[in-house]
Amino acid sequence: MTRARRGQGELEGQVLGALREAGGPVTAAWVQERLGGDLAYTTVVTILTRLLAKDVVARERQGRSFLWTPTADVARLAALRMRRLLDGERDREAVLASFVTALPPADEQVLRVLLEAAGPGRMNPRNAAPTDRGGTED
Repeated sequence: MTRARRGQGELEGQVLGALREAGGPVTAAWVQERLGGDLAYTTVVTILTRLLAKDVVARERQGRSFLWTPTADVARLAALRMRRLLDGERDREAVLASFVTALPPADEQVLRVLLEAAGPGRMNPRNAAPTDRGGTED
């Protein structure tokens, strides 16, 4: 019986979730054991290294290996994936509009509350991009 292939980012989420449940720094071998025996140790190390590059985990050397700790939660990882997808699109406004119009009403309301909580000046209505707080607008 073959195991179904994991979706993109699913394994990263599982590894980060395991780290968050650990309660302290753990080794890659611990993560591998926690997620089950079908993952190669090198796969776990690769995923941890990718998470390190995304700044959602930290590592510290212990002997010849590393101890890994989470620095963010799974929600932050998902938000990073969403941002990366959005950054790859030419027409950000169209992508965002399509995303928002497809939201269920409850999710749309959560988004509205979050945007209102971010406060005025967070977004520049002329180009729907975050304002550059360090400079002046033209």
